[in-house]
Amino acid sequence: MKTIYFSVATLVVLTFSLARANDWPQFRGPDGQGHAEASRLPLTWSPNKNVVWRQEIPGAGWSSPILQSDRVYLTSSVRPSESGQLSLRALCLDTHTGKTIWNTEVFSVASGPAHQKNSHASPTPITDGARLYVHFGPYGTAALSLEGKVLWRNNELKYPPVHGNGGSPILVENALIFSCDGQSDPFIAALDKATGKLLWRTPRSTEPKKKFSFSTPLAITVNGQTQVISPTSGGVIAYSPRDGKEIWRVRYPEGYSVVPRPVFGHGLVYVSSAFDRPVMYAIRPDGKGDVTDTHIAWSISKGAPNTPSPLLVGDEIYFISDAGVMTCADARTGEVHWQERVGGNYSASPVFARGRIFVQSEEGIGTVLKAGKTFEVLARNDLKERTLASYALDDADIYIRTAQHLFRIQEPIPAPEAVPFSFAPGRQKKESRPLAWPAL
Repeated sequence: MKTIYFSVATLVVLTFSLARANDWPQFRGPDGQGHAEASRLPLTWSPNKNVVWRQEIPGAGWSSPILQSDRVYLTSSVRPSESGQLSLRALCLDTHTGKTIWNTEVFSVASGPAHQKNSHASPTPITDGARLYVHFGPYGTAALSLEGKVLWRNNELKYPPVHGNGGSPILVENALIFSCDGQSDPFIAALDKATGKLLWRTPRSTEPKKKFSFSTPLAITVNGQTQVISPTSGGVIAYSPRDGKEIWRVRYPEGYSVVPRPVFGHGLVYVSSAFDRPVMYAIRPDGKGDVTDTHIAWSISKGAPNTPSPLLVGDEIYFISDAGVMTCADARTGEVHWQERVGGNYSASPVFARGRIFVQSEEGIGTVLKAGKTFEVLARNDLKERTLASYALDDADIYIRTAQHLFRIQEPIPAPEAVPFSFAPGRQKKESRPLAWPAL
């Protein structure tokens, strides 16, 4: 029997070798799949409870925040009142105080239309610990120092977007890779992360009626070979990160406007297809060429998401539909354990830490569930602001971007009981200090 080895951790180590355990360096965290090594995330919050700080973010944008050391990075689009140009910006905030450290204009462009659930600053930035990389779809891509200086720009990869831009870039060794799935002639491309020069550009070879999509790729390792898994309209395709050559593909009928990022585990890639009738697929990634008829392990059509990415936790796969129906299924077989309505509408992708799953509705309600084969809601938390961005997590904090603000959420740390010293025998008395925020 042939043994097939699969790994995603190898790529995480190579790409984010400088990242600390509590960093959140890209969309959906260190492994790109929504997992956090957090020890004490808050269970409950509100606009006036467990909020360390709330910082107003200028302009508009639905990029998710990322974390590196004691800084949080995100992007925004600002329209000056005296000009029709759109200022596309990268921002850096202090994690302790929420104060802006720097706010740098990366591009100034004439803006086009964007969907109400999209923006001109929707792709999440990414860092390798030494530089910050930002992507604004057809407007351009850039690298900045962590002090906010633009190191290079590339605005040569033009394509006609539909509803704005959305897919975030990934890093694989020296390549910054992202999808460019517009109205016509869609492609995937890689830039040299050191210089911004084009390494390769591969046209999509699917033929759907509608070609635009917004998905973020995921890099995995199969039998020692790195694959970049990139969903697009009409199918999901695995590419070599070195030259952009296709390894395998699975077609899905008339899939378009594909947003969810894939996840990977148990020797399977999990992708959600299409917009009108999404289907969750589990695919074996060890084939060559068109493997539609041979490598689909299972599929689920009921409750599959249009926008939020799936979440793999242990032996279970979780996903939440845009309409708020959440599913838990066996990751190997596709057998559904439960399917329940959480409530609300969803664009943000779920995250997992220490036995808990966090989902954030567009209406601003964060629901915390217990991971497992039984549906159990632990808390519902209403920030009362519109929210489409996904969380960033560190050991004790949740960073939530809303339409107006960035929140840092944390439960106060209980102080240990203090016992005052007394020379008089029998006079010692225990005194308890109240809950206190950690020193910032």
